[in-house]
Amino acid sequence: MKLREITAFFERLAPLMYQESYDNSGLQIGDYAMEVSGALVTLDITGEVIDEAIRKQVNLVIGHHPLIFGGLKSITGKNMTERVVQKAIKNDIAIYAVHTNLDVIQQGVSGKICEVIGLKNNRILEPAGGVLKKLVVFVPSGHAEKVRQALFAAGAGMIGNYDSCSYNTEGEGTFRGGGNTNPFVGEQGELHFEPEVRIETIFPEHVKGMVITAMLQAHPYEEVAYDIYPLENKYPGVGMGMIGELETPVDETEFLSLLRERFHTGVIRHSALLDKKIRKVAVCGGAGSSLLRKAISEKADIFVTGDFKYHQFFDAEGKTIIADIGHFESEQYTREIFYDLLIKNFPKFAVQLSEVNTNPIKYF
Repeated sequence: MKLREITAFFERLAPLMYQESYDNSGLQIGDYAMEVSGALVTLDITGEVIDEAIRKQVNLVIGHHPLIFGGLKSITGKNMTERVVQKAIKNDIAIYAVHTNLDVIQQGVSGKICEVIGLKNNRILEPAGGVLKKLVVFVPSGHAEKVRQALFAAGAGMIGNYDSCSYNTEGEGTFRGGGNTNPFVGEQGELHFEPEVRIETIFPEHVKGMVITAMLQAHPYEEVAYDIYPLENKYPGVGMGMIGELETPVDETEFLSLLRERFHTGVIRHSALLDKKIRKVAVCGGAGSSLLRKAISEKADIFVTGDFKYHQFFDAEGKTIIADIGHFESEQYTREIFYDLLIKNFPKFAVQLSEVNTNPIKYF
């Protein structure tokens, strides 16, 4: 299998445009045209993981955390990153990372936390802004349905749990073809009036290319009149964190015990308990302290994440409980996300879970 088949799959699922500005998701080492014999999936990409890939005779390592975050001015082996890069290149091992672009999708890291805890009615905690666009296109009346269906098939028209959403206005378009035109209706050089439908629909940024291509292919006109507008609306399909509910409310200490068991953590740092039942739970894989105010505004009984600093625990202010289970612990199931996706979509491709514990934090 070509490496580009694997990378294209992940980039359709978790488009690179959704990664944070500081991030470096995507192909870090390798050639898109290379043949890959199998993949080793991991949270972190370390020298021990590369050694494991060599032993298991696979030449692709897929990790959540990128190996290379900033630019490398030299590769001399003076630090861990450079040594791992050297070892991967010497052994012809490709490295691919799916990081914050995986964090923001519903099937991503926070969604997996919800699954492990057993939450239901899950939704994005902080939906992303600046993602949605509105398309307006003018179509001759007899072809409006064909164009609409092409747009919907390409990914336009989704609003929450509704699909095929559009607004349609009938009107009259005018145009006059110049000397090098071949008008679909009307005559060259003559002003023409045509009954048309103004179709309005929305789409997320990552499907823009497919939506425009589908529209142009389905539209009968030689020159298509259309507009694309940026929208300020939040997009509920992409964003940071998740929030959901337990089927049955439980005591606070019982819930903390559940977290400790299911996330195999040596310790849970938490803010003061509030002596009430836990039902609504907000979560964020990795470092989620920036979402605390959103969790409070959504009336979450507890917020499960990692990497809270000392003074940030005061910000709970008795309105929710902060449960810091650890960065690694909150993201450890990312390996299973990768594994399940690859097995389901590439059933003949060899995929293995890394057996290396890459957590740099130890508990005494």
